[in-house]
This record gives sequence, C-alpha cells and structure tokens, in this order.
Amino acid sequence: MNLTLIFTIAAIIAGLVLFGIIISFFNVWLKAWLSGAYVGMVNLIAMRLRGVPYGVIVDARIRAAKAGLSLGIDEIEAQYLAGGNVISCVHALIAAQKARIELDWQRACAIDLATKGSGKSVEEAVRTSVDPKVIDCPSPEGGRSTIDGVAKDGIQVKVRARVTVRTNLDRFVGGAKEETIVARVGEGIVTTIGSADTYKVVLESPDTISKTVLKRGLDVGTAFEILSIDIADVDVGENVGAKLQEAQAMANKSIAQAQAEIRRAAAVAVEQEMKAKVEEMRAKVVEAQAEVPLAMADAFRKGNLGVMDYYKMENIQADTGMRKSIGEPEDDKLDS
Repeated sequence: MNLTLIFTIAAIIAGLVLFGIIISFFNVWLKAWLSGAYVGMVNLIAMRLRGVPYGVIVDARIRAAKAGLSLGIDEIEAQYLAGGNVISCVHALIAAQKARIELDWQRACAIDLATKGSGKSVEEAVRTSVDPKVIDCPSPEGGRSTIDGVAKDGIQVKVRARVTVRTNLDRFVGGAKEETIVARVGEGIVTTIGSADTYKVVLESPDTISKTVLKRGLDVGTAFEILSIDIADVDVGENVGAKLQEAQAMANKSIAQAQAEIRRAAAVAVEQEMKAKVEEMRAKVVEAQAEVPLAMADAFRKGNLGVMDYYKMENIQADTGMRKSIGEPEDDKLDS
C-alpha cells in the first residue's frame, strides 16, 4: 500500500513537471502553428537544451513564412549558432524579394557573417543595393575636409567629392568596403589634378575630374558599384610651386654661403702660410747676416781682409743707406 502511494505521488509529480514544460513551450508552439510556420514540440525542447533562444528562431521562421519564404528550422538555427543575426537575415530576404533582387538564404547568411563586427548589416547591404548610398570623399572621419592636388603650374587645388555607390551582392563577401572606394577616388582625383597643365583647367571644367576617375574602374574588387562621382566643391589653395622655388633658392643660398666660407677659410690659411714663409725667409736672412761679422773676423785673422778694406765696405753701406733714405717717400719716412 505504501509503495503504491509512493509511485502514485511520483507519477503525479512527473506529470506536473511534464505539464509545466509543455506549458512553457505552448505559447511559442501555438503561435508558430497558427502563423503557418509549424515547429514541433520536440524541436522546441531540443533548442532549449542546446541553449538556443527558440523564441527568436520561431519568430524568424514566422516572419519568413508570412512573406512567402520557406525556411527550415534547422537552417535558421544553424545561422544563429554560427553567430549570425537571423532576424536581420530574414528581413534582408524579404527586402530583396520585394525589390526583385536575387538573394537566397545561404548568401544572406554569408553577407551577415561578413558584416559581423563592422557596424554594418545584411539589411543595410540589401537596402543600399536598392537605394544607392552617397559616400563623402574625403571621409569626415579622416580629419581632412578636402583632397589636395597640385597642377603642373604649381598651384594647389582643393576638391571635395561625393561618390554614389550601390551594393553589389555578388561581390559583397570578400570585396573591399567603403574605405577602399574613398582611397581610390582620392588617388584618382590627385592624379587628375596633377596631370592638368594649369589650375584654371580644373576650375573651368571640374567634371573632367569625375569623368577621368570613372574611367579608371575604381570599383573593381570592391563590394560596391560606383554609379557617379560628383565634384561638390573646388577651391584654389596655395602656390606650392612658388614656395618650393623659394625653399630651393634659400637652400642654394645656404650652399653658396657655405662654399664661400670654405674658400675664405682656404684663402686665410694660404695667407697665414705665406706669412709664415716670409718670417722663415727673414729668419734665414738674419741668420745669414749674423754670419757676416764672423766671416769678416775670420778673414782678419787669416789676413784676407785689411783695415782699409773694412772701412771701404762701411762707407759703401753708409752711402747705400743714405741713398735709400733719400729715395723713400715722405709718408714712409714718417711711418719709420
């Protein structure tokens, strides 16, 4: 009797637990069934055990069913487990269907995973494919307001452009994004300005910039198709050529001054060397003059020089000194 009571109580408890579980899934199951997107109770319990928010999965399936799209519950769950946004994928499919754009579930999931962490979404990609997007060039986030180029005459030209693009869903996965478009357009504008003979050509026909840049096929390998490049503003900047010439002239002046200083220093060195040589010659003369009395004394001792010869030599030196003093200018005499 006691065992029977125990089994009865256990059965009641198990039934209540099972009933509670069924009730917890009943609302979702009933909503899916009434919406024409039936999901079995076993699938709901299995998703709960796998840690998948079955409410989100069922909601995505209901939205797809209401739009006439047939999506399996396993496909939606697989995308969620891969880290995708299943609601965004369904919305993208619905938008593509309304716009008559070919987009299947697998490609929508791939685009969704490719945009993960970039701040974009597959919905935005499809929306941009339907409604083209305008990109400012240069990007305001880059800290620059214009793209600057220098014409052949040295005048700087400042340009702001607006690039109209449309998403190419076939190239979206693995294709370069907006940053590449901005960089390529900026490079094309700088190249076009640099090839102009004068800045006046750019000011007279700014549309030549957009036409030339468009011919370069800048959207190759990107996730977008460039529809147009419009020049929003063109301004004249600095005379870069004149500044460069001025800087070159200053550099040439500095080089010339340095070379002149080198030559002056070399001349001063040569002058000092000549002075040293003159002093050396004078020293030799003094040395030679100092040997004359010694030679005369030796000549006296040997009898080769007499007293009268000595007096004659003294008279000759005195006459030479007198003539020299008479022939000097008055200014030299005063200085001496």
